Amino acid sequence: MDAERPDYDRFVITGVGLTAPNGNSLPEFRQSLLSGRSGVVPYDIRYFGSTIAGVCNFDELRYQRRKELRRGTRAGSIGIFSAREAILDAGLDWENIDRSTVGVYVGVTEHGNVETENEIYLIKGYDYDTKFWSHHHNPRTVANNPAGEITLNLGITGPHYTLGAACAAGNAGLIQGLQMLRLGDCDLALCGGVSESIHTFGIFASFHSQGALARHDDATKASRPFDAQRNGIVVAEGGCMFVLERLSDARARGAKLYGEVIGYAMNSDASDFVLPNPERQAECVRLALRRAGLNAEQIDLVSTHATGTTTGDTQECRALREVFDAGGPTLFNNTKSFIGHAMGAAGALELAGNLPAFQDGVCHATINLDDPDPDCELPGLVANEPREIGNVRIVLNNSFGMLGTNSVVIVRKI
Repeated sequence: MDAERPDYDRFVITGVGLTAPNGNSLPEFRQSLLSGRSGVVPYDIRYFGSTIAGVCNFDELRYQRRKELRRGTRAGSIGIFSAREAILDAGLDWENIDRSTVGVYVGVTEHGNVETENEIYLIKGYDYDTKFWSHHHNPRTVANNPAGEITLNLGITGPHYTLGAACAAGNAGLIQGLQMLRLGDCDLALCGGVSESIHTFGIFASFHSQGALARHDDATKASRPFDAQRNGIVVAEGGCMFVLERLSDARARGAKLYGEVIGYAMNSDASDFVLPNPERQAECVRLALRRAGLNAEQIDLVSTHATGTTTGDTQECRALREVFDAGGPTLFNNTKSFIGHAMGAAGALELAGNLPAFQDGVCHATINLDDPDPDCELPGLVANEPREIGNVRIVLNNSFGMLGTNSVVIVRKI
């Protein structure tokens, strides 16, 4: 058990900064989850046309000047806002921190599509004359851009990079931060995930071609994981960054503690480009449990990955039934039903939205679950109304992605 390790080898979340389609701080986000407020709205994007999406509305100028916004990217702006808010939330004496000891690890599903589409659209108006192509394109589209923009804004000179882990990337960013702290490559990690996916028409067109893009007359009801009437993914943007540090350092400065990361795992399906493999997903959950020194029945709450696709939801539920007893105490919920699928930010946002359960003892619901699919049966699934649990001690966060990448993070109340 991690509790038997010395404090310098235990790792805690001490700050959370985020922007989600239904909230721009953890308290606001949590209140939306408890009150059933969706952030999914009607949305139009060039070429594809009318659709629905989870759209963020945060103050872009709080931490950036207009010139910086024009030069940078939406993903970078989301990352900067989330990282700055996390630092404030953690109560760090930022001006006196040695910024060479800070690492930045940001998970992304994809990056660069938005900027490339924008440039092609621009030069189309000039008969595709590339002399009008922006000289900012290369720094906007390099893979490390979202993490790099954070370091530029905050003056961080420690290591930074992004992790391409499809829709498991939010968890992957947190896992990487923990690993780098353990290796001693940084003393403070800003880690999580970001997504600017709603600004590329290609992602909507591709999901539509797959028959995997959600549609509904009421945008707020379009994202409906586990429901028999679900018909696909609601694309969303967003970001969530955590301040992660050694427990010894957090205690020395009297920091508030959101929770301790006590287990994690990542593995690969190695079976299909898109279709999930429930056996590999179950193996990933079991590996995280084993590393945490836990049995499945010790998990109070599982934050599911389910995106609202017919196959994906069914396969995840199959994996969860393999690991968790049908009559066990574990409860299950889903955050995408409120905000859609925030891709690289999804895992981080979904974990963040459940961390307050350690204090308020409530499991937020899965909304829009009007006609549960029998193939998605989970006895502890919390539907439509939040449920009082009492003492929530351990949360497990699932996050899976294309090309068969799976991630699980386990956090304990401390």
